[in-house]
Amino acid sequence: MSNDFLNILESAYKSRDLKALDEIAKPTYRHINVKNNFRSVLMLSCNNIKHLSKIEALEADCIMLNLEDGVSKEDKPFALVLCAIFLSRLKKCDKKLVVRVNPLDEGGYEEITYLNQFMPDAIRVPKIKDSNEIKKVLALLNDDTELHISIETASSWHNLSSLAIHKKITVFYLGILDLFADMKLSQSLISRDNPTMLYILSHFLITCKAMNIKPVSFVYQEFKNLDEFGMWIALEKSMGYDAKGCISPAQVNRVNEMFTHEKQLLARAKIIVQLFEMHRDEGITGFVDEEYGFIDEPIYKGALALLNK
Repeated sequence: MSNDFLNILESAYKSRDLKALDEIAKPTYRHINVKNNFRSVLMLSCNNIKHLSKIEALEADCIMLNLEDGVSKEDKPFALVLCAIFLSRLKKCDKKLVVRVNPLDEGGYEEITYLNQFMPDAIRVPKIKDSNEIKKVLALLNDDTELHISIETASSWHNLSSLAIHKKITVFYLGILDLFADMKLSQSLISRDNPTMLYILSHFLITCKAMNIKPVSFVYQEFKNLDEFGMWIALEKSMGYDAKGCISPAQVNRVNEMFTHEKQLLARAKIIVQLFEMHRDEGITGFVDEEYGFIDEPIYKGALALLNK
């Protein structure tokens, strides 16, 4: 985007001229990015024009256009229109563009209705409680736009396995701070060796996977502590996660680096698939290979899933 255009936006925003911004926000057709193999999810507050202007240059696989936390009540109308403007300017983007609206009873329904004109790749709804709320959102949402859900209330945790009620629902995000607050659990429990925390990570992951939902792990708030952040990623990767929320470019780089599938793993999976299919043609579905060990149908399916990912 040109500097002149960005200066126009900055001028209208600083002068609190919502009408001028609204006239710039033109409804548009976008090419929806349907890929969900993203690793890093970077939060960008939609009242920050400087940050929004850098979307295409960012390393994150997924950009979370945030209208909720971090945007003041006075700024929310401006953030919504700025979000629409940048969506309309990014008609095709290799990054997944997801808008996190406000809670449904705090303007979320109205924001979804407005944003339908600008075709975000997905809408993320916070503070969801049950499937009845999801049905109301689905009734509003564009046919081509995915629905992503934040799991951050005691009710949503209790109802977790019953929330994937439509094929448009593809991703769940673990909002650990709000979840602990709603459950009246101390945030001191959020440590890598705490059994409660490990249970939550495991249960969230397995429940999502069983429903064919992509689980995204929580945002680590101490963005300057990259060493501890790296240890969280290593733990989550060992459990089966492949995506995590981020609040800084440095966190994005660490997530992308650690969640990248190594070439050796892909090469190994390819050979296992070839060996199994060759033996299967001869009526053998379980055998020992000198280099790759015992190979049977579950091992084959795991290798195939890795290659197809």
